[in-house]
Formats: sequence, structure tokens, C-alpha cells
Amino acid sequence: MRAPAPPYAGEGPHALWHVSEDPAIPRFAPHRAKTAATDEPLVWAIDTRHLPLYWFPRDCPRCTFWAGPRTTAADVRRFLGGRRERRVHVIEERWLDRVREARIYLYRLPAESFTEDPEIAGYWVSRGVVDPLERVAVDDLVGRHAAAEITLDTVPTLWPLWDEVVVSTLEFSGMRLRNALPGRS
Repeated sequence: MRAPAPPYAGEGPHALWHVSEDPAIPRFAPHRAKTAATDEPLVWAIDTRHLPLYWFPRDCPRCTFWAGPRTTAADVRRFLGGRRERRVHVIEERWLDRVREARIYLYRLPAESFTEDPEIAGYWVSRGVVDPLERVAVDDLVGRHAAAEITLDTVPTLWPLWDEVVVSTLEFSGMRLRNALPGRS
């Protein structure tokens, strides 16, 4: 299992969330995710600790990383500026304005409906229909990263960095990479 991300400033209590740009989802029904390791229909949720992985417009490609127990001091220096507790999120420069302008909605879900995904820390699944407990509108995603003390960087294309991160000793998550510009090394 991937080691969990470190805490962030203002993290708040453990809860389960679904993140969307849709402001009006009345309930969540199980479906087959194209990228999931299973073909079983599920409702997916993310816990509070890993919620910042979703502080982006849905289709925004991103590379996120942090130190885990097996991360070497050399990789901490190289990728995290020598700060083991640091979390870094990187997007392509062309997405920065969209991230600045985006509004997302966090739907808090009932924890008793979910079990933790055994493969990926922070992800939870439910096999049944789930009604949200509340909806929270969130904007100023760049400011939210700053307030959480999570580094948000930009690069022309993610591929060179991604290729280095995945062979490092860091813990990482890459999302919507199919939307990244060409430029693989």
C-alpha cells in the first residue's frame, strides 16, 4: 500500500469526500471506473488527509508527491527541498488560470457506508448507493494550497518530472496524465 501523505495545515477531522465540479449531485450510485484496478461498480471517496489531491478542476493533469518511510535523504533533498514533511503538487503552466478560476464541490459522505481500499492509502469504496451528508463549495484553489502549506508548482509539461518521480523513492499520485502535453523524455 502507498504510504499516506503527511498532514497539511488546517487539515481538519477525518471524513470521506467526493469532489466534483457539479454543484447538484443528489446521490452517488456505484459505477465502473475506467482507471480502477477492479471492474466492480463502486462509489469512490477520498479521506480528508488526501483531499488536496483533488483541489483541481477534474481534467487537470497533475503530479503529486511526498516522502514515505522508504524515501531516501537524497530524494528528500532533490524533490522536497530537504523537508521530509513537504507535499508537492505540480501542474502544467497552461492549467494555472483554470485552477485559479475553478470552483469545486466537496460532498461529505457517510463513513459507515465505505471500506478502505487495501491498495491505495486514502481511497475508500462503497458497493451501495450513497447520499451525501453535506456539500461545500470551494474556490481559490491556489490560495487553498498556500493556506495548507502544500507547494503548488508549474512546469511546461509534466512528463519529464513524472518520469523522474516514478523511479524515485517518493510516494506519488498522478492524475489525468492523459491530458498532459506531449513531451515525454
